[in-house]
Amino acid sequence: MKENLISNDVQLDDSGKLIHLLGLEGLSKYHLTHILDRADNLIDPSGHLKKSKALDDMSVANLFFEPSTRTRNTFEIAAMRSSANVINVDLDNSAIKKNEALLDTMHTLKAMQIDMFVIRHKQNGLPHHVAKNIDGVAILNAGDGINAHPTQALLDMLTIRQHKQKFKNLSVAIVGDIIHSRVAHSDIQALKTLGTTDIRLIAPAGLQYGSERCASVECFDNIQTGLKDCDVVMVLRLQKERMLEADIPNEQEYFDGYGLTAKRLALANPNAIVMHPGPINRGVEIDSGIANGKQSVILQQVRNGIAVRMAAMEILAGKS
Repeated sequence: MKENLISNDVQLDDSGKLIHLLGLEGLSKYHLTHILDRADNLIDPSGHLKKSKALDDMSVANLFFEPSTRTRNTFEIAAMRSSANVINVDLDNSAIKKNEALLDTMHTLKAMQIDMFVIRHKQNGLPHHVAKNIDGVAILNAGDGINAHPTQALLDMLTIRQHKQKFKNLSVAIVGDIIHSRVAHSDIQALKTLGTTDIRLIAPAGLQYGSERCASVECFDNIQTGLKDCDVVMVLRLQKERMLEADIPNEQEYFDGYGLTAKRLALANPNAIVMHPGPINRGVEIDSGIANGKQSVILQQVRNGIAVRMAAMEILAGKS
């Protein structure tokens, strides 16, 4: 599937209501804020997640075509906390392995009265393709290729809002493999939609955006310069196979050049928060002392992921 076939146009119905969540491009500030507000309401004042009956008459199928632990588990927990019936499809033994077309499998699941598909796939645009070809089932993109990861970006935005309240005057630095990161792509889109104009992308040349995409953000190859006076530091996971593409000889050299250390974090504002989508490669992307430190909100992101995914499913189900 070619990347230029990816379109988020099918996310909204004719009245502007959200019916799929495929990506954040094309969604308004209202749509993003609506999800964030509902997610916030699912967290009680003590920080505990509430339970909901919003999906008690619905079935949600998790279809993860690539490995995932954190995202799959939080989607499953979120659906269960909203009282949905959850089906984790065994793709290793599914009909797809017997050469049944993917859309045939989706139609079969729909015939089983599945109301919502949560899809993660290595192919850019696969959830969009399903949404265009299957009616009557809500599609949530749990990450497609290097294209988008909308619920990760929304949980990041919720975490930022809980600490910083507003987005307009924030300085946000994103550090790591920018070009291959679906998390970075969705975070940048969300930040722009919510009003952040100071977005800094910090990466070695082989992992950085090209000059055309850097026109609307600030791109740095020097982490010290990029972190100066930032309010939010978002560290991305580095996959080993990407190191070869970027001509990075080993993990230690990457950490020496771009790892988040106490000395580097001290260049940001004193009340800056540190984020990471997980799983963390300690001593590669981030020092353990920073990951576990007082400025880290990484575990809060995990909790917020459940609330955001509950909110997104409930909104797609028309329960708000």
